[in-house]
Amino acid sequence: MKKKYSIILFDADGTLFDFLKAERSALTRCLEHFGIEATDQNISIYSQINDRYWKLLEKGLTTKNELKYKRFRDFLATVGSSADSDAIADMYAGTLGDYHYLIDGAEDICLQLRSVGCRLYIVTNGIKAVQEKRFNESGMAKYFDGFFISEEIGVAKPDATYFEAVSSAISEFDRSDAIIIGDSLTSDILGGKNFGIDTCLYDPQNREIPAEMPIPDYRVAALSDIIHIVLGDN
Repeated sequence: MKKKYSIILFDADGTLFDFLKAERSALTRCLEHFGIEATDQNISIYSQINDRYWKLLEKGLTTKNELKYKRFRDFLATVGSSADSDAIADMYAGTLGDYHYLIDGAEDICLQLRSVGCRLYIVTNGIKAVQEKRFNESGMAKYFDGFFISEEIGVAKPDATYFEAVSSAISEFDRSDAIIIGDSLTSDILGGKNFGIDTCLYDPQNREIPAEMPIPDYRVAALSDIIHIVLGDN
C-alpha cells in the first residue's frame, strides 16, 4: 500500500502510555509505604520536580542516575520529610513498570500501521528497566521492530547523537521516509526537527507552542488520526 512514511518512531510515555496516571499509582504506593501522605499537593510537587530533572537530562545537565535519586531528595526536602530518599527512589523505579495504562487508541494505531507495512520503533528517554517491563507486560512489545532507550545509547533526545544512533541501527533508514510521533516539544519535536525528519505532536490538550519551540509538521488530538498522516491523505 502506498504511504508517505514507512518508518515510525514512537515516543512511549505520554504518547502510547498514560505516564501521569502510572506516576500517580506508583508514587501513591511508594509514599504510603514510607508513611508519607499521597495527597494531590504532594503528587503535584513531585511531578514538577521530576519534570524539571527530565528537562535537565534533555539538555545534558544531569545523568539518568542523578535524576533517579535527586528528584526524591528534593521532593522530601520540599515536603519536610526525613524518610530515606534513596530507598523511596529504588522502590519507585521498581514499581513504576507495574503500571502500564495505555492511552486510548494506542494498540489500535499500532495494529493499523503494521497492517499497512510500516516499521515501528520506540524512541524513549525513559529508564530502561521500567520501559522494558511496561512494554512486555502490556503486550505492546510485539508491535515494534526495535527499542531505542537513551540509557543504552548514552545520550538522550533531543541530542543529534541519539538520532544518529537510531538511524544507524535501522536498516535502509531514509529521513524522508521517517516520522517521529511524540508529546514532547523539547525532546521529540525539537530532536526530530534538528535531525531532519518530519514530526508529529500528539497533543490532545491543544497546547500553545512557545515562540522558541519549532512548529511540528503535524499535530493530532487522537492517535487514530496518525494513520491519515502516514498514508498521506490527511
